[in-house]
Amino acid sequence: MIYLSQLLGNPVLDLNGEKIGTVSDLGIATGEVFPRVTSLAFMGPGHTPFMISWRKYVDSYDEHEVHLKVVATDIRFSYLQPNEVLLARDILNKQIVDTRGMRVVRVNDLKLSDTNSTQLRLLGAEVGIRGILRSLSPGIERLALRIAHTFGKQLPEKIIAWSYMDLVERDLSDVKLSVSHKTLDDMHPADIADIIERLDPRLRGQVFAQLDDEQRAGAMAELDDDAMAAQIMGSMDEADASRILSEMDPDDAAELVSELDYDKAEKLLKLMGVNEQKAIRQLLGYREDTAGRIMTSEVVSLPEDKTVADAVERLRGLDEDFESVRYVYLTDEDEKLSGVVTLGRLIVSDPDTRLDDIATKELKTASPEDDQEDVAQDIAKYNLLAMPVVSDEGKLLGIVTVDDALDVLEEEHAEDLQIAGGASSDADGTEHAHDLVWLLRRNAWFFFWVVATAIITFAFKTDTSTFTTALLACAAMPLALVVADDSVSYVTNFFLENDPDDEDSPSTLGFTLRSIGTGLVFALICTLLVLAFVSLALPDASDAALAHALRLGFTAAAVSVLVSFALTPIYLVILRKRDERNQETSGFALAIISMTVAAVVFAIAIAVTGTTGIVLG
Repeated sequence: MIYLSQLLGNPVLDLNGEKIGTVSDLGIATGEVFPRVTSLAFMGPGHTPFMISWRKYVDSYDEHEVHLKVVATDIRFSYLQPNEVLLARDILNKQIVDTRGMRVVRVNDLKLSDTNSTQLRLLGAEVGIRGILRSLSPGIERLALRIAHTFGKQLPEKIIAWSYMDLVERDLSDVKLSVSHKTLDDMHPADIADIIERLDPRLRGQVFAQLDDEQRAGAMAELDDDAMAAQIMGSMDEADASRILSEMDPDDAAELVSELDYDKAEKLLKLMGVNEQKAIRQLLGYREDTAGRIMTSEVVSLPEDKTVADAVERLRGLDEDFESVRYVYLTDEDEKLSGVVTLGRLIVSDPDTRLDDIATKELKTASPEDDQEDVAQDIAKYNLLAMPVVSDEGKLLGIVTVDDALDVLEEEHAEDLQIAGGASSDADGTEHAHDLVWLLRRNAWFFFWVVATAIITFAFKTDTSTFTTALLACAAMPLALVVADDSVSYVTNFFLENDPDDEDSPSTLGFTLRSIGTGLVFALICTLLVLAFVSLALPDASDAALAHALRLGFTAAAVSVLVSFALTPIYLVILRKRDERNQETSGFALAIISMTVAAVVFAIAIAVTGTTGIVLG
């Protein structure tokens, strides 16, 4: 086995052993499962690039040299063929799509296998840390392996086979890939959307260019970032963009159009067919975050006096891309929703049976103005695959499907985590790259403690005794900071679990009194514990300075704890006000604010109690 990084830059020697250049690249024939190296590119005298046939001219190679079969004067230069690509130019250090792992990775090196003395084949791309280390120096890679082995760890190779690589940084539409080569065309729209979200912005358009309209529409609907979807749509040709919108389900298309600027949206809608445009405009007429905005108007409804045979015939006539059908809805003579028949009942019923006779009459319905989260929760509660949305007159307007409900619940859960300061991790394991951020979020109080202690002790550095007292007193600061962080968790949990419009929820006044009471109890416990410790463990006069510092620090901590809980009603008001404006609030940001306040209060309390001598005990 040999790697591309070990070949690049090696001298190329002719039959007489004379150096005629250095290796700059290798060409491969793409139409095979494990592509053969077909061309050798090297840099000749005067930095002149040359390319020759590998099979015809290369005699042997190793990690240090490439030997040719002929003298320099007998070499005939060739050109890259239509089914060939260059490894260093087209693949190395480029982003590729791993179509097996459904992820975007960067190629750090390429692994080659020698099937005989001269022939080389590409096995796959190295996308792990070893490829980076090897490209720097093979010695660095060996050193890293030894260090890892010393600690009982492994640094395995991460190889993606050629058959699972899709190149996105170069237009290879004219290159014949192997028949076993799996590309983006074979992937599910949700997987394509994940890939697109991880690509560099400049490459997203190239990926979309590889897809047909149906795949583009599916991937666009699956993008989690609405702003990204709007950006991609806004950069496309208007005719193409309008055609993709027509392929999308009306609810997904309406959501995307709402993210575009008004002029762009109007141009795209006017280019669409009349029926598609009408469906999207109707959905855009409803307020955001309501059932009307997430429902689809693609629904199967029949008069209640029709038969099972009529329903089956209607289903057979639907377009292939019609919204997934699980129910047939029935309407009475006034066109009001009167019942529903499941596909299961249709299958087992006699063709001449009236739909009204096998319909379920007790229906769970939603109004188009209902909050989308309430509708999604009802769908989950009653195990529905879709919930009908009806007008005030009881007429069927559309349905909210279970996949849309799941999206809503996922969004709400993500918002709740954001408010509570939670952090999500990527599915492909990249969360390890964010360990420092995770550590900061989980232990922000420690950094505050270090900084605040440095500031407080610096303020008293001119007086040795005061400096020592202040430094010892700061030992109690972690208590104040941790409780400040916990007070934010306390208020965010209350916010998430209690709806202010719910009559059974505690009032703001009740929450305020409970918070202040909790702060008082906690502060009292802190005070009693330090008094007991000082009295029992430090009774001697020789320990007076230490006892004084501890009483000083824990008194300041008790004051800080009380203030932290007293401020929780203000945090609750902030959360509710921002929620009314549909604005997200970071729990981590609130925690930083709370700990900052706690540190300031702690410092002030030390200064006041230390100056006036008002120390408990």
